[in-house]
Amino acid sequence: MAFDLPEEYLEETFLASTGPGGQNVNKVATACQLRVDVYALGLQPYAFRQLKILAGSKMTISGELIVTARSHRTREANRQDARARVIELIDRAHIRQPRRVATKPSKAAKARRVDTKIGRSTIKKNRGKVSFD
Repeated sequence: MAFDLPEEYLEETFLASTGPGGQNVNKVATACQLRVDVYALGLQPYAFRQLKILAGSKMTISGELIVTARSHRTREANRQDARARVIELIDRAHIRQPRRVATKPSKAAKARRVDTKIGRSTIKKNRGKVSFD
C-alpha cells in the first residue's frame, strides 16, 4: 500500500551537498530537503502517533516532517529518494500494532516465585560468620 503524497503539502529546497559528485558538489545544489506538512495530510490518529515515533527528530513541533536526501549526484535522483523515504515512513506508520493483552501470573507461579525467594533468603542468611561454640 503506497501512500499518495499530494504535491500541495510538499516544499522542496535544494542545498549544497556533501558526498559523491567530485568538484561539482561545490558548484551545484543537489541535496534535496523535503518538508511535508503532516497535519494537512489528514492521517488517522494511530498513524500520526506512530509516525511521530518513527520520524523522531525528523519531525518538528509544528508538524513538519523534514527529510534530507544527499546520497545521489543529481537533483532528480535526490528528489525521488526523499519522496520515497517519506512515503515509506508514512506507510510504516499505517501498519497497526496488535493490542497487547494483559495477563497475570497464576497462583502456582506466584507460589514458586515466593518459594525461590525464601530459598535464596535462607542461603544468604546462612552466609554469616561461623561461630565455634
